Amino acid sequence: MDSGLILLIFLAVLFAWLLNRVRRAIRLGPIGYAGVVIVFVLVMLLLWGQTKI
Repeated sequence: MDSGLILLIFLAVLFAWLLNRVRRAIRLGPIGYAGVVIVFVLVMLLLWGQTKI
């Protein structure tokens, strides 16, 4: 397995954990939460794709 992909999975888990803690503080609804997660996934896939070229 690619080490960059493993790092991205670790960052995604860390981001989800932090977002869950911050979500309670800023009262982010489920639609906003899903939007943030989708944007994060897209950005991480774009970064990972650029390193594969």
